[in-house]
Amino acid sequence: MRANQNIVADPQAQAIDYERYRIAAKRAEKVTAAARVLLWCVLLAGSVLFMLPLYMMVVMSLKSSQEIAASSVWSWPRHLTWENFQTVLSNPNAPFFLFFRNSAIIATLTTAGVIVSSSLVAYPFARLRFRGRDRLFILLLSTMMLPGLVVMIPTFIMYKYLHWVDTWNPLWVPAWFGGGAFNIFLMRQFMMGIPRELDEAAFIDGATHSTIFWRIVMPNSGAALATIGIFCFVYTWKDFMGPLIYLSSPDKQTLELGLRTYQTLHNEEWHLLMAGSVLIMIPLIVMFLLGQRYFVKGIVMSGIK
Repeated sequence: MRANQNIVADPQAQAIDYERYRIAAKRAEKVTAAARVLLWCVLLAGSVLFMLPLYMMVVMSLKSSQEIAASSVWSWPRHLTWENFQTVLSNPNAPFFLFFRNSAIIATLTTAGVIVSSSLVAYPFARLRFRGRDRLFILLLSTMMLPGLVVMIPTFIMYKYLHWVDTWNPLWVPAWFGGGAFNIFLMRQFMMGIPRELDEAAFIDGATHSTIFWRIVMPNSGAALATIGIFCFVYTWKDFMGPLIYLSSPDKQTLELGLRTYQTLHNEEWHLLMAGSVLIMIPLIVMFLLGQRYFVKGIVMSGIK
């Protein structure tokens, strides 16, 4: 009789346990939904906070000087003034297109050098086994802790003895000799995720390390290469300190240095300065939008989360 009673009572107990589980699952789902909403609110607030300077820059670039003085910098312009961009583009004292060409040449050469050199250095750290590899890699990463200001004066003296001052060489030639510790680290982390079976199959077919590098590793590292390219191009395009130190001729200046020259000529004309800033920023936005998919993929697959 007791066994029969337990058998009869079991379905009721199971129903009670199921109901408790269902209630707990609903509570957990509500908590998860509330946490997700809170996270989205925090991210949205952070995005708005970071977008405010950009919004202010665009708004001021579309206003006249009189409207900027009479209204708030946050208010949308009553009358869009596109003449600000035309004035910046046609100023003979600060030729925008000349500065644009100089920045494009320097950024392109630097980006190409960083991509090639960082890949060549990262390949042995990721795919080869040799004595002292890990120690050398740690020594390489330790250079990231050295501030650039510490070596600024010795570097300038070295380039002065090479007669590279007032030339573009100090801005792009070093990129072809290493590519930077961070870029090497990023490429190494990505290359370590490529299956080694591809290398073994290539060795069986008689391939050398150079063949494996150019025909297997590099074609499969497109996301990491795009990430490094975007990082390097943006940094070089926005670099102000390097051109300020090494360039003195007006015809060799970059956009960032040219904008400083334009600020000297038009100290209080904020509508023209903001228009110039918007024009400088447009190529960076276009590049990021075109390479956003590869940029995100490279960051995720390289282990930097």
